Amino acid sequence: MNTEQLKAKLEAEKNVLEKELAGLGIFDAKRNDWEATPVVGGITEEPDENDKADQFEEFEERSATLSVLETRINAVNRALEKMSKGNYGMCEVCNKAIEDDRLQANPAASTCTEHMD
Repeated sequence: MNTEQLKAKLEAEKNVLEKELAGLGIFDAKRNDWEATPVVGGITEEPDENDKADQFEEFEERSATLSVLETRINAVNRALEKMSKGNYGMCEVCNKAIEDDRLQANPAASTCTEHMD
């Protein structure tokens, strides 16, 4: 297993995820959590009910996307932390080594193929 190559992949993915998350919301350091923000602009006068519904729907979509991205960045951060502690690449269920091809496909994998989520 080439840990340095996998670390570079994880760090590159982390940078992309951080940019995508920042485009959808803000990070609340106190809660260690991302929160979606509404889209700014677009409507210059008092919105009617349809505009409000559209804004709510868009906010819900942003929240859902942010949730998926936040889950992924948490997995990436966890993998990077394991690398720094020297226990990267071990299945969290059976404590056996995660297959190299699985780590190449998903460097943030926390389980072997037998225990995939």
